[in-house]
Amino acid sequence: MNELSIIIDDTTLRDGEQTAGVVFSKREKIAIARMLDSIGVGEIECGIPAMGAEESAGIRALVELGLNARLITWNRALVPEIEASIACGVQAVDISLSVSDQMIAHKLRKDREAVKEQLRVALGFSKEHNLYVSVGGEDASRADLNFLVELMEITRSLGGDRFRFCDTLGIMDPFTMYEKIRFLRTAVPEVEIEVHTHNDLGMATANAIAGVRAGARYVNTTINGLGERAGNAALEEVVMGLKHACGVETGIDTYRFREMSLFVAKASNRPLSVSKPVVGERVFAHESGLHADGVIKDPHNYEGFDPAEVGLERQIVVGKHSGTSGLIERYRGMGIVLGRPEAELLLVRARNLSQRRKRDLSDRELTEIYFEPGSLPWAA
Repeated sequence: MNELSIIIDDTTLRDGEQTAGVVFSKREKIAIARMLDSIGVGEIECGIPAMGAEESAGIRALVELGLNARLITWNRALVPEIEASIACGVQAVDISLSVSDQMIAHKLRKDREAVKEQLRVALGFSKEHNLYVSVGGEDASRADLNFLVELMEITRSLGGDRFRFCDTLGIMDPFTMYEKIRFLRTAVPEVEIEVHTHNDLGMATANAIAGVRAGARYVNTTINGLGERAGNAALEEVVMGLKHACGVETGIDTYRFREMSLFVAKASNRPLSVSKPVVGERVFAHESGLHADGVIKDPHNYEGFDPAEVGLERQIVVGKHSGTSGLIERYRGMGIVLGRPEAELLLVRARNLSQRRKRDLSDRELTEIYFEPGSLPWAA
């Protein structure tokens, strides 16, 4: 691991809003930016000024908030787009170039020399205007590594601040990500690296963490993993993964994750799955007898971290797979004290009802079972 602190560059307001069909209002953008800032996110990618007057006005509104987080805009590596960012009042820009031979030949219809010259012009202009510059390598995961080294050397020579390695198509695996980032860090150690990962194969979070472990200092995320196609690496997953799987602290206040996720889910009209990693409503719900009993005895038996860390609470669910310990605990939470013999009698009815209704049972249904004639001796 590198010794410098890891910086989260959240792009919910840029790549997150590029999710097909997602639009944030100005009020929502301000609220999201303030939440990100309040939890300690170091950098917020806040939009694309070249999109026009309305987008630029929204970015200027964010600049005027005076946040602690650095605001950075996304631009193609073109002088007019960088000028549009300067007009918004930001002090940092990402200048993006297609870097794979596939995209250079079949999207840009240019060659590598043209890409290098484009970088020199755009980066030179940006540094003349005293901007912090991230050089974005679109489709870097499919690019020739030696060509990326050439681009990073140009970045270093002209005073660029970092290089963004983009797995634009979401096709990498964590092992290859680690190898490539380690190679680039060794080849051009003076240039910091950022990893930007997509989730097309379900590996965005793993790839982002692999990049960090290989030496990337910056990691691009979105709340809830919003983003193009299958989305980006989720902020909440990356931060908690680094903390609990890798022992790496990011300085992020995680206790508002659930609140933030719900806000963005509503604003984006993309409801959270109940089993969404880290912040889903039911990721700390326990039903099976073995698990519920273990968690009741000691939460560390079946929980990797305290649900309160992300703004959630533990749930003991009563359903088809419940055991007596879980049933006793659930009734205790309802203010009803059961002995084990009574719980064993009620458990049969609870399991049967859950089987018929194909779901777990509510407090009301458990109350009805408890007072149902014949269910217990005193209810006869």
